[in-house]
Amino acid sequence: MRPAGPVSRIRASLTAVTATAAAVAATAIGLAAPPAAAAPTTASTAATALRPGDSCTTVDLGTRRPYIKTTEVTPTITHFKGWYVTAGTTGTQTVSTSTQTVIAVSVGLTGNAEGKFGIDALTSVGVSLGLNVKVDFTSTSTESNSLTWNFNQPGYYGAYKGTKKVTGTYGSLYCNRAQQGDGSWALKWVEGPRNGNFTTYTTLEEGVVRCQDKVPADSIMARAQDLLACGSAAAKAAHPAGAVAPTAEQERDRSAPVQAAAGDASADQPKAPGVAARALALDCTPGAYRIDVPGRVLNWSAPLLANDGVRLRESTFFSAHLDNWRLCNVTENNGILEATLWNWGNGGCATIPAGIADQEQAYLTTANCGEDDLQRFYVYRDVPGSSKVGIQNKYTGSMMSYDRYADGELIRQYASGQPNGTGTFTMTGV
Repeated sequence: MRPAGPVSRIRASLTAVTATAAAVAATAIGLAAPPAAAAPTTASTAATALRPGDSCTTVDLGTRRPYIKTTEVTPTITHFKGWYVTAGTTGTQTVSTSTQTVIAVSVGLTGNAEGKFGIDALTSVGVSLGLNVKVDFTSTSTESNSLTWNFNQPGYYGAYKGTKKVTGTYGSLYCNRAQQGDGSWALKWVEGPRNGNFTTYTTLEEGVVRCQDKVPADSIMARAQDLLACGSAAAKAAHPAGAVAPTAEQERDRSAPVQAAAGDASADQPKAPGVAARALALDCTPGAYRIDVPGRVLNWSAPLLANDGVRLRESTFFSAHLDNWRLCNVTENNGILEATLWNWGNGGCATIPAGIADQEQAYLTTANCGEDDLQRFYVYRDVPGSSKVGIQNKYTGSMMSYDRYADGELIRQYASGQPNGTGTFTMTGV
């Protein structure tokens, strides 16, 4: 793979870039160097209340919030057993049920609820529906399949455990500048990429039901009663006390042991990273930038060693341009900038390592530039006149931030960003 061109030629030409030229380039992409007098930096609105078009602040530029677009609630039987009680066998009995349906909690790309974004999304689902849903990565297959019940009348029973399966779609909200009707600019929560699907479920219920019982329609108990196949010959026949062989309907209804994870909506899911990224010929803007912590001295510095990551460092005479970045192959869609971040000092492109891309707090590093969505970043911008931005990886959907402000601290990805404003950076022309 090759970088943006012969390194010696690039370095020679970029060395001659003046501060004026850098400022012109910054203006061209809406990242002017002067500091903002823009929005106040108050705390963000609660994730569950946000909708597209709500106001946000510069603190929110580096954050990502979910909002629920659609939901569907389906009563589902997870464990079931037909059970026959004769006149001489009433009383408390323990029934070993069979697994009927497995429901696993899943959110988005990784299929689990790790990271704050997944938990926030499922919490929002529960609030919007008024249900107590599972917000951690779990499955109904972990539940006990035995049920103890006091059978006080003879009859044909369905012993069941069930839940309400909750599925739907979510959107992702990002703080970005938006132009108002009067031509002015403001920061708004806008819907961006990284929408997807979710699956979760409510607390399991258990019980027994008979064919002659009157139960609420579209309830878990009604679904269990359906499985009894009350009109069938098997239901009407006499049985010895104890378990009854599953009916054909019960067998048909039984789903696979583990359902597939919901995953992101295919239309919005970016290209997965390949084994070897194809060499990329970069078309870079003329200016170079430092990616600074606003109002502080540390900024992004690329690694000299391949097994290291991008760290917060102070710019000095010895920085060797490792703190200088260019925006390359820039596109813009609905006001959201997308670019490859090329480092002047080592000739590599910023990337999340493929082997750990699904992990919360995976570190940012650089690698040979290639056609790879792990090397593409969305840039969310403050109002014109400000150089404050938030940066999101295209493939993982996570926001770039750091755990604490300290020399040598790694830049990492966080599914929701950091609520304390550490995901807001300043792009300063150099």
